[in-house]
Amino acid sequence: MALLQNISDLNTILIMIYCFVSDFLKGIVNNLLFVLERPSKNRPPLKKHNLSLAELISLAIFRFFTGHNNWKDFYRHLKTYHQADFPRLPKYGNFIDAINTLSLFAQIMLQGFMNVFQKLTGINKLKFVDSTKLKVCDIKREFSHKVCKGLASKSKSSMGWFYGFRLHIICNELMQILKIKITTGAFGERKGLEMMWDNILGMIVADAGYVGKELREKAWKLNKHLFTAVKANMKKLMTEAQWQLLKMRQYVETVFSVLKLRLGIETTLPRSPLGYMAHYLWCLTAYQLKKFFDLLYIKPLLA
Repeated sequence: MALLQNISDLNTILIMIYCFVSDFLKGIVNNLLFVLERPSKNRPPLKKHNLSLAELISLAIFRFFTGHNNWKDFYRHLKTYHQADFPRLPKYGNFIDAINTLSLFAQIMLQGFMNVFQKLTGINKLKFVDSTKLKVCDIKREFSHKVCKGLASKSKSSMGWFYGFRLHIICNELMQILKIKITTGAFGERKGLEMMWDNILGMIVADAGYVGKELREKAWKLNKHLFTAVKANMKKLMTEAQWQLLKMRQYVETVFSVLKLRLGIETTLPRSPLGYMAHYLWCLTAYQLKKFFDLLYIKPLLA
């Protein structure tokens, strides 16, 4: 996802996001309002915000299209370039509280995108699985970090030791995410795959971290074919076709690269567990929305 620095381009993107979110809320979320708990004496009504629900959700997603590394810089960007568009923009603290509180809508949208991409992918196309670290602090601060104490954990990745969470995903060749799971850092990759693969059929390509006879047999019984790389100490030969298949794992690595280097999903700035989860959810939603826009506008132009 290219970072858009031109203000006119950003305005166009903001309008596109708002139109999509507005239609989404009208078509789906309003149908769920009847099941929500009503305000009562023991549960007072939620605080009203100066901005509408569609505006707040649109801004939460828009942040990841602007290239800002944190919410404070993004808030300054809104005050500088979009003051006329959002004259009743709340104070920074209230704005962050609203973004965190509304992360439930990000989860709903994220699930919707995954359902769409799963149907479009089908059984015959390749799927790729992998996991990556989401550190919440430097490893040297693991004992003093209090924000995610009891949730995050210490583990080791290919880049060394880290303290935080682990993001598991399954994607297709178009780098559309089909399944997502966020777990504690020490959670195993193979267990993460078993938690995600319920509706995923066909061939799943993975690295050597998913090697295991028991896991492969489970996949076969569930109408899946798990194809993995081999470990360095395993004496197995690989055909040229198998080698080319494993090289296609670059798709899932590219997804992680975009999420981390361009969208900044890995952060140490939130000051609450909800802040961390909200950041992850909005970032993943923005990524999926970009892929959905590509599907709507770019693919028809190439047809």
